Amino acid sequence: MFNYSEIFSKEGMDYLSYRALVDQLLLEGKTTGPDHSADMLHYSKMNVQRMSRVDKTANLTEALSATISALPAKYKFLVITEGWCGDAAQIVPVIQKIASASLGKIELKLVLRDQNLPLIDAHLTNGGRAIPVLIILNETADQVLATWAPRPQVLQKLLAEWKKETTEMLVIAEKLHGWYAKDKTQSTQAELDELLKSLANK
Repeated sequence: MFNYSEIFSKEGMDYLSYRALVDQLLLEGKTTGPDHSADMLHYSKMNVQRMSRVDKTANLTEALSATISALPAKYKFLVITEGWCGDAAQIVPVIQKIASASLGKIELKLVLRDQNLPLIDAHLTNGGRAIPVLIILNETADQVLATWAPRPQVLQKLLAEWKKETTEMLVIAEKLHGWYAKDKTQSTQAELDELLKSLANK
């Protein structure tokens, strides 16, 4: 059993600290995690732009805003992420907006996957270390109430189809981010809305 409270308090970064870390590493010619190849640096640079775009353009839906306002308790959101992860770049800013809109009901902290392998291995998706992973904890962070990962179900299904058509990761990535651009965070928000509504029964 993990000591989620300790991970949250000692390992966790707030969103602005995470963004600052990714920016600082890029200035040093690095990204988060152990792989500082040209490809990974390119992904991280693109993801900084993606996060900034979601930060500026995404607005929470009325339905999700109402659910946040009606949250029955306080929660801690622990997100497993990395700066080079394209899905994380599209989703983590949405989770940040949810935390900000909660007016103190939700405290958000981010941890890096490759620095917390036992943690991600306890939250695999189809046997893989897919990120981001959202772990919703109670206020004292000693109980996991719900988890969500790593992307909306409709996209998860599309991705499986795309991978049958090609193994070219650049082609898949283009399709992936094209989908996110058209969806404008709506599918992510709808699934997270349902997840938050389920907390009323926990």
